[in-house]
Amino acid sequence: MLIGLIAAFLACVGYGAGSVLQAYAARRSADAAAARGAGGQVTETGAPTVASTVAAVLTVWFIVGSVLDVVGFAGNAVSARLIPLFLSQTIMSANLIITAVLGIFVLGIRLRLRDWLAICTVILALAVLGAAAGHEGGGSDDPVLHWGVLIALVALFAVSQLVVRRLGSRGAVAAGLAAGMLFGALAIAVRIVQGIDPLNIPTLLTDPAAWTIAIAGIGGFYLHTVALQLGSVNGATAALVVGETVIPGIIGVLLLGDTSRPGLAWLAILGFVLAIGGAVAVAVFGNATQLETPRAEHQELADHRG
Repeated sequence: MLIGLIAAFLACVGYGAGSVLQAYAARRSADAAAARGAGGQVTETGAPTVASTVAAVLTVWFIVGSVLDVVGFAGNAVSARLIPLFLSQTIMSANLIITAVLGIFVLGIRLRLRDWLAICTVILALAVLGAAAGHEGGGSDDPVLHWGVLIALVALFAVSQLVVRRLGSRGAVAAGLAAGMLFGALAIAVRIVQGIDPLNIPTLLTDPAAWTIAIAGIGGFYLHTVALQLGSVNGATAALVVGETVIPGIIGVLLLGDTSRPGLAWLAILGFVLAIGGAVAVAVFGNATQLETPRAEHQELADHRG
């Protein structure tokens, strides 16, 4: 349990810091493209093109952020095997705090009282979940679940591409949510994948859950990058947190035997709901702030000209 908790907190720090650096890189890449008059950066709806996303990914700060994401992925994988998924994934929702605080210094984001209240709600929820969490369940040999997670993952990725492209510049939260759901599928796959303990390479490579891990990692990384290009880093990260927390938590309890402490199921449910509510609030407020900032800048420019 202790190793699983430490791994989850390591993932929290890695993902949170990585998101801020990737958002910083995406901004610098977009500004550089605009400065040199490069075309083909956005689609007709305002969504970033694949070329602009690749350009952002190849910047130094994005690569550093990606290394931190790898650290987060490793912590996520370890924690998903050792502690209940509803606890593991919700601890990682605390990367909202890392993202928000670093965003102040790196991105110049100004947080309002409502943002801090939402973030504190997530912290309280983590404390509640920590007090209520029991033992993790096991994996699953059911091929229906292994194939089901893979099929659901592929369908989700395909649909998310259509939705984000259609929403265009308004698709930050949708892209973040889809990325989170892919990472949630990854966490489930890590729990159920065969051929890890003991290591059996043929079994591992033929398990659909292993394919899910690979596809979800790449797809989630891409969609998160798109979300950071489109909107607020706090809003995109909060949407991601909701996606990667809800589904694994429910699957862990219903199908994999994750439990709370005896008599504290109500407390675990309360903590889970508070964490999701806090994350949703951060996403909504962060997206609203992102939309308000350009309006304020335009008004300031108009006043100056007047």
